[in-house]
Parts: sequence; C-alpha cells; structure tokens
Amino acid sequence: MDTEKHELNFEEYYVEEEPYYLPVKDEVSIFKAAFHARIPVLLKGPTGTGKTRFVEYMSYRMSRDLSLEEKAGNEHIPLITVACHEDLTTTDLVGKFLLKGDETIWVDGPLTKAVAKGAICYLDEIVEARKDTTVIIHPLSDYRRLLPIDKKGTIIEAHPGFFLVISYNPGYQSLIKDLKQSTKQRFIAIDFDYPTREQEAQIIQHEANISQEIAYDLAKLGEKIRHLKGHALVEGASTRLLIYCGKLIRGGIPARKACEVALTAILTDEKEVQSAINEVVTSIFT
Repeated sequence: MDTEKHELNFEEYYVEEEPYYLPVKDEVSIFKAAFHARIPVLLKGPTGTGKTRFVEYMSYRMSRDLSLEEKAGNEHIPLITVACHEDLTTTDLVGKFLLKGDETIWVDGPLTKAVAKGAICYLDEIVEARKDTTVIIHPLSDYRRLLPIDKKGTIIEAHPGFFLVISYNPGYQSLIKDLKQSTKQRFIAIDFDYPTREQEAQIIQHEANISQEIAYDLAKLGEKIRHLKGHALVEGASTRLLIYCGKLIRGGIPARKACEVALTAILTDEKEVQSAINEVVTSIFT
C-alpha cells in the first residue's frame, strides 16, 4: 500500500453555498443511503436534467447534515468533478511525474486526490472517456476500494470518506460508446428524467428569475417539444435550455426570438424540424 502523505489543499473543492436543487423523486434519500454504505452511484439521464447540480447539492447538504464521524473525519465533503472526453487517459485521472527544476516530482490527478483525502469524485459523462481509462475505477468501485498507480508501483487504499459517482446519457449510447456490464454492475443507478410541468416551471422561475406565468409557459413548451423526440429530434428540450430562454426574456428579448435562438437553433439544423418547433413556440407565445 502507498504510505506516503498526500498534502492537499481541498478548500477549492468545497461547495460553500447551497446550490438550488428541487428534488423530483427519491434521489436524495437513495444517494444518502448509498453514501453511508459506500456503494458507488451511477446517474443516468438526458442532458440538462440536473445530474451535475444534484451532485453539487448533495455534497453541500451532506457536509452540513452528517456528523463528523459519518464524514470520516472531514469537516466538509469535497467535490472533485472531471468532465470526461475521448482523450482522457488514465494518467489524467491518476497523476504523472513532472520536471521541476533539477528534480522530478509526482503530481496527483483528480481521482488520486479524491481517493487519498476522502472526497466525492464525480466523473461526468463517463462513456466519453476511453474504455481503457474507465477500467481504473474497477478496483475502486467494489469491496477492495483500491487505486493502483502503476507509474509509481504503488496502491492507495481509499480514504473512508471517498465516494465515487459517475454519469452518462443513455440517449447517446451506441455499440462504440457504451458502459460495459463489468463496470455498470459495480454501481447502483439513479434515473434522471425531465421533471413534471409544475416542477419544471418552479425550477425555471427560480433560475431565470422570471414570472410564474412565463415559467409555466416555458415548461409547457418544453413538454410539447419533447413529444417530437424520436420522430424529428434526437434529444428533447432540456430544462437548462428553457432556463436560457427565460433569462433572455428577462433581459428584454421577445419570447419567440428567445426560444428561436436558445431552443430551435440548438436542437436541430433541419429547416423542416425548426419550422415544426417554431409552430409550437408560436402556439404558446402568440
């Protein structure tokens, strides 16, 4: 096992202010139960449905709700987020040797920092990473809770407070980009989907700081556009895009124009589909 100390400043990873998050189902209680049991969590759902915000919210909430003993001695529960991409390597996650003056020093990667100190490590859109990279999380996500660092010839035993969370969008799955069963079956899954119209209106109103009426109309618009998914659209209108519309409207942009630039032009490049979306927009914002 690696016995060397990892002196790390984790204040930059603290979520100091409570993020706004509206629980949709029982995701909060499930996450807490998984955290207590140290069972890794997989968040599944369309883009823009609050997966990242949820992890930030849970880091904040548990830092304040759990006892020091439950947090494995940490005053806060740090959150280290990694946006996965196709060029992400094991080295990027674990760490590497760097030249500093006349000496060679080791620099921990984000995963190693989380494992050594005891933080939530959130690997966002895990399927975007190379398959040989995701294998590194296997010994961390079962009973072993170990991180091998091949370049140093060491193995780190995870801090009791370490917790692994990954996410992906099942709508983007393909034979090339999919999560192996050998990886999936190390996690429990929390499904994220679009909220109800009433819940979404509440979220939009808060985030965009607009009237309840406009927020409800935007939520209604999002619901109608999502009915086109699978027929004319690959992906539905996310809550995030609806919030963008609301912010533009608050800034003085006419509602139909705001929807055109924040929704229609983003969701598709096909003119016929754009016309269909704009007709839905016009039916709500006359």
